[in-house]
This record gives sequence, structure tokens and C-alpha cells, in this order.
Amino acid sequence: MMQRQDALEMMRARLGNRNLQKHTLAVEAIMRRLAEHFGEDTEVWGLAGLLHDIDYEETKDDPDRHSMVGADELAAAGLDADIVDAVRCHNSRHGLERRTLMSKALHAADPLSGLIIAAALISPAKKLAAIDAAFVLNRFGEKSFARGADRDTILCCSELELSLEDFVALGVEAMQSIASDLGL
Repeated sequence: MMQRQDALEMMRARLGNRNLQKHTLAVEAIMRRLAEHFGEDTEVWGLAGLLHDIDYEETKDDPDRHSMVGADELAAAGLDADIVDAVRCHNSRHGLERRTLMSKALHAADPLSGLIIAAALISPAKKLAAIDAAFVLNRFGEKSFARGADRDTILCCSELELSLEDFVALGVEAMQSIASDLGL
């Protein structure tokens, strides 16, 4: 299995945009926390989060290719089939069935990270430590807030048998644990 340091180097080599790098770190943290919650392998789930957007800069102008190119590259690099599947399925444009708990988690965690970051940035302190799940949930229903954070995708947390409140709380907790890496 690929080690986290190797995956981190791969991600940084492929994604030059610092905000995109921070996004993948945030999704990694959420995935690790969810793995812990479900008694799954935190290293494997973390790799899925860290590498899920590995092809984004290459495919940003062709969203129908996003996640397909990345999944193929991860498969060629010898990553676990469950990681490859989760990366492939996280882009809902493909309409692929999310069969594993990991793929369901990655799909929902991806936009949650953006919602949480947006919430932190509107707090007076502009820090993750200044917010909690209730703060994020208060903004969830505002369509004009964090438009890129697809609410329907976040609500797929129900596929994990998690309430929205519990899912957001786990996400906030996870991202607060790496706040310094995110600059928040």
C-alpha cells in the first residue's frame, strides 16, 4: 500500500494550486475521522481523501473526465481497488453506483469540506476553532452561501446512516484537528 508521505508528494506534484491542496487535506481529515467512526482503516480512507482530486488541474475544463483520469492513474500506481473505486465514484456526473462505505463517504465528504471552510471564513475569528456544527448547519439552507458545496451531495450522508447533524459534527471535528495545515 502507498504510504501517506508518497501520496502527499504525488498530490503536491499534480496539484499546484495551494487552495486545492488544502481542499484535499481537508477531505483526507474528514475521511480519516469517518473511518475511525465506522471502525475502518484510517490510512486507506485517508489516502482516498488525499488523492480524490489528483486529476483536477488536468480535467478542470472537462468535468466529464474528472475522477475517471485520476482513478485510472491511481490504479496504474497500484493503489487499492477500493480507493480507486471511491475516487472514480466521487464525481456524480458519471452516475456510478457507490457500493462501498468508503465511496459513499468520499462522495459526501468532498463538498462538506468546502461548506465548513466557508463557514469558518465568515466567522468573526475566521478560524475553524470558532465554529461548531450548529454554526455550519445554520448556513446550510442558504442557497447563496458556499454555492459550490452541493447540498444534495452532502445530504448523501444518509447513505452512511448518519444524520446531517452528526456528519457535519464529524467533519468540523476532523478539520479542526488540522486547522494549522489549512491556515484556519
